[in-house]
Amino acid sequence: MSIHLVLVLALFIGISKGQLRIGFYAETCPEAESIVRAVVQDAILSKANTAAALLRLHFHDCFVEGCDGSILIENGPNAERHAFGHQGVVGFEVIEKAKAELETVCRGVVSCADIVALAARDAIALANGPAYQVPTGRRDGRVSNVSLAAEMPDVSDSIQQLKAKFLQKGLTEKDLVLLSAAHTVGTTACFFMTRRLYNFFPAGGGADPAINPAFLPELKARCPQNGDVNSRLAIDRGSEQTFDKHILQNIKDGFAVLESDARLNDDETTKSIIDSYFGFLNPLFGPSFEADFVESIVKMGQIGVKTGFRGGIRHVCAAFN
Repeated sequence: MSIHLVLVLALFIGISKGQLRIGFYAETCPEAESIVRAVVQDAILSKANTAAALLRLHFHDCFVEGCDGSILIENGPNAERHAFGHQGVVGFEVIEKAKAELETVCRGVVSCADIVALAARDAIALANGPAYQVPTGRRDGRVSNVSLAAEMPDVSDSIQQLKAKFLQKGLTEKDLVLLSAAHTVGTTACFFMTRRLYNFFPAGGGADPAINPAFLPELKARCPQNGDVNSRLAIDRGSEQTFDKHILQNIKDGFAVLESDARLNDDETTKSIIDSYFGFLNPLFGPSFEADFVESIVKMGQIGVKTGFRGGIRHVCAAFN
């Protein structure tokens, strides 16, 4: 790729991000954010795991084709949402409900991509996490293909693979740690634990040696070999319903549930980032986990955004107009 083309792409991406702004719908649909918040609140009250689901949905949407609502499309087996990397992603009905309510108030104004970003923001706040503002103005994408999700970060990725996949999206090692810490809320299926517990390499099979020996029997009891792979367990042991930095303490102590989380403690750079939130001067003078997380998720929410004529506004999030 020529230097000239790189500069043009960088300028174009910068312009797109610049078109997002806080309060984008203040005049065209002033109730937009309050409607999304009310729908999210109702959904979480009826099903506690919804907060984690909406946060994960935002991440998966942004990592494929940018934050453009492409994961929401349901147009057959080749739709992006059916990709292997998206398995277990849920929460689509919450976005669709918010969209339906918005369409009755201001038809064709609020994008599904913005609803996803706003819903994640509200879910974090409702899980006792930090409240923050979301720049809006995203347009919905016009492409959804299962093959485009082939490079999604995976729980079995090495730390080098994880860092490379985040870097490809313009995200740093610090962003990798902070966005992985979103696992502080929610559960995972035993399906994602089988390899780590019973067939881990390069340790010659068996269990991942990074698992704290005191934790291993508990994990195996929750996810027995040849057991129900759909059985679920908390990702942040001891604090699965509250958004906090407890997940990072678990990772430090060998109590990480997901393999990809555990790998953050293997790498010198990512380990030092985790340690910085537990230093002697923290929390009075050290870095703020909450503030840094907000910076990272807002940054993630601007990956590959489509604005202006580069996208559209769907009337139904699951289908192209």
